[in-house]
Amino acid sequence: MRNWFSRHPVSFMAFYLLFYLSAFHWLEVHIAVPDVLVHCHLDDLIPFCKYAIVPYFAWFLWIPFTLFYLLWKAPRADFWRLCLPLFAGMTIALACYVILPTGLDLRPYRVYGSDLFAQAVRMLYATDTPLNVCPSIHVFNSVTLMMAYYRSRIFETPGRRWMRPASAVLCMSIIASTVLLKQHSCIDVLLGILLAMALDTGMTALERSDARALQRL
Repeated sequence: MRNWFSRHPVSFMAFYLLFYLSAFHWLEVHIAVPDVLVHCHLDDLIPFCKYAIVPYFAWFLWIPFTLFYLLWKAPRADFWRLCLPLFAGMTIALACYVILPTGLDLRPYRVYGSDLFAQAVRMLYATDTPLNVCPSIHVFNSVTLMMAYYRSRIFETPGRRWMRPASAVLCMSIIASTVLLKQHSCIDVLLGILLAMALDTGMTALERSDARALQRL
């Protein structure tokens, strides 16, 4: 099975997407009351901003764009170097939601306005419950994607060099959007960043260990 997925990376991504959506739907249905409401004082100091919906929704496009871009343009090793920690971290986050169900009570009582931004926020609130929030998958994925741009050498070429700082700006914008929309607490953000860094460090250590093992042969 492992060899088959390695030869069919698109099928691997489709399989994981099906697993993730099924697991997240199960959580949304079966965990209706959180054990812990995540909150810190800094959350109260951050204002609500409906315009943050733009980078928040950009996350849904950035993930498939980056995965397919690396799959088609970069060495296959660069694709798997992103894919494996990305999916592993999302699975760890889902497990955290099961072990310790978390939720938020930060959303504004009402989102005023008839403009596109206000309507988009109301749609988000209606379809996405303030549950299963810690660590933030939005934040974890954004940091992991950004690190992939700075790791892959294809973004050192003049025609692609701009994509590195662009990824950093997009990453920071998405992270900010999670707290500006009151979708996440700053605690969720911090743990999402730490999870991304921990998995990246673990993957780097594993790569070095494999390289040393090959040198001994």
